[in-house]
Amino acid sequence: MSAENTLLYVDGVSVSFDGFRALNSLSLIIGPGEMRAIIGPNGAGKTTMMDVITGKTRPNTGTILFEGGTDLTRMDEAAIANLGIGRKFQRPTVFENHTVWDNLELALKNPRKTWSALAYGMNPKDRARIEEILDITRLSPRRERLAGSLSHGEKQWLEIGMLLAQDPKLLLVDEPVAGMTDAETEQTAHLLKTIAGTRSVIVVEHDMVFVRELGVKVTVLHEGSVLAEGSLDSVSANRQVIDVYLGR
Repeated sequence: MSAENTLLYVDGVSVSFDGFRALNSLSLIIGPGEMRAIIGPNGAGKTTMMDVITGKTRPNTGTILFEGGTDLTRMDEAAIANLGIGRKFQRPTVFENHTVWDNLELALKNPRKTWSALAYGMNPKDRARIEEILDITRLSPRRERLAGSLSHGEKQWLEIGMLLAQDPKLLLVDEPVAGMTDAETEQTAHLLKTIAGTRSVIVVEHDMVFVRELGVKVTVLHEGSVLAEGSLDSVSANRQVIDVYLGR
């Protein structure tokens, strides 16, 4: 594998916890503007994979390069986030006592040191950016609603919008449609497909209907390494994938 022309380059990454190998020589390449779905049984290493990419966990061995040259294994979580890597956890974390608009304003990628924050005021560019995110997430009609009053699906979209406000180059999204209605699931697929292309997206998911709706390349993890890659149809027909995951 070569890091050239990649956004994220993961090669031979292993992580062990008290003798248990959570990642086992994991290798993965994500291109600029690519969306990838990651599937696999519980314990396959999906969460640990996101942890090492975002700096929460240090790998024992292996290489993780961002934009072809930045070594993520030498950086902390804050520095990695500032590079343009955003992560959305399964449960939405929004400021429930603030409006949708205020949540997006708070998330904007602007200087937030004490003096600059005191001097900071909304400018036309910021307002336009928030309006754009409201359109992308279809939350424009909810802009004045308190985030705590939103439905589960709307909170998920707001948190994705808050990530977009940080202007990331790579989004890691963990089980975004868990607990959603069918209509919300379909809208979430549309949202993520709208985002992909302008930035890269890694989606970890168990819902195969949703993965099919995304229509992207699928990576199957098992016991900390890649078991299969390809279209959903191709990995679904893979005997090993059926045995360890889909056949359960």
